[in-house]
Amino acid sequence: MPRRVINRLNLSLERWLPEQRLFMKSDDATRFIRLQPLTQAGLLATGGIVFTWSMIATALLFISGLSAGSQNEAIVATAAFEARLDALSKERDQRTTEALEAQARFKTALEQVSQMQSQLLNSEERRRELETGIDVIQTTLRRTMGERDSARAEAARLASGGQQSSGPTLAARADEMEQTLALLSSTLGNTAKERDSAAKDADTARLEAEEIALEKRLLEERNDEIFSTLEGAVKVSMEPLDKMFRNAGMSPDDIISQIRRGYAGTGGPLSRVSLSSKGAELDTERAAGILDRLDEMNMYRIAVDKLPFALPVKAGTFRFTSPFGHRWGRLHAGADMAGPVGTPIYAPADGVVIKAGRESGYGNVIKIQHQYGIKTVYGHLSRFRVKAGQKVSRGERIGDMGNTGRSTGPHLHYEIRMGDTPINPMKFIKAGKDVF
Repeated sequence: MPRRVINRLNLSLERWLPEQRLFMKSDDATRFIRLQPLTQAGLLATGGIVFTWSMIATALLFISGLSAGSQNEAIVATAAFEARLDALSKERDQRTTEALEAQARFKTALEQVSQMQSQLLNSEERRRELETGIDVIQTTLRRTMGERDSARAEAARLASGGQQSSGPTLAARADEMEQTLALLSSTLGNTAKERDSAAKDADTARLEAEEIALEKRLLEERNDEIFSTLEGAVKVSMEPLDKMFRNAGMSPDDIISQIRRGYAGTGGPLSRVSLSSKGAELDTERAAGILDRLDEMNMYRIAVDKLPFALPVKAGTFRFTSPFGHRWGRLHAGADMAGPVGTPIYAPADGVVIKAGRESGYGNVIKIQHQYGIKTVYGHLSRFRVKAGQKVSRGERIGDMGNTGRSTGPHLHYEIRMGDTPINPMKFIKAGKDVF
């Protein structure tokens, strides 16, 4: 640089950075170094650049650490969510078995109650018949005793009057009356015993019926407790899933309907579970409602595998460098995730590869078509691990991160499109993170 230009710059900076002298004294001499304004400006600029670079590097490392931690938590939460779904499925099967067993016991109890009621009615009918017979026997006995007394009186009168010829006849009649009276007394005693036995059987049947009714009430209370527990667990598990789909801008009802249409196969001579006896219903509507909600939870689980709620890059191997949105007057239709060349790229959901090749701007690009009109795009790759037409599953490796196409460094350009309209991938990523 010409000396004249340097002098002009020094004069211009003199107002803010006056010339400084650094003195260095020794035993035999004193020396100094002149720090001109331009030199001071250069030192300040160099220090500022170093300080700015340190701050940026520290911030990037801090953000990367936070991202890695959140992704690890997301993986752990995903595993916990799947374990919770498995536990709920097992609990559902166990509660269903308990409900069926309770229904069988309830049916048996109702049959026993019906039998006891029939026995009770028969006992009451038999007791009434015996009481009627006892009344008839008592009437006959009283009439016979009256006839016996009359015969004895007549015999005594004839004996006192000297009519001996009629004595044997009257004595025979008196003996006959005594035998009839003894027979009636014996019959009356036996009938009374049968009546007492029938009354005792009726009381026993009544007690057994009350015990069976108590067992029935306890079974109903146990079933209500089981249903309440299942309803609470299903509600707690379903609310975050509904929220996840709504936060992603999708209707949970539409997703469930589409999955049902795709998984509508049935078979076997099955019918709706129902148990009733004499108008008694065993909470079949509640049981059916719980099974329907558990079926919806299973549909959600299928939808999670078919929609891109997962990250395409494992946690701790990348950092976000550019978000979705407008920059420099153009729409940046995806999110950029920077990492080393060769970092594995994974499919965030089940789908079909519709393109694996080069495209202007994207470089090496993979496009995957998912369910419900959703498509994902992966740009700037260094290597393909799938080909067009291939089906991929959630978590399957599809390629490696690279620096191809219009790129300033190795990173993944990740897009989510609904139809042909790009949407912010973070809507899906954050929605899945809130649940998993």
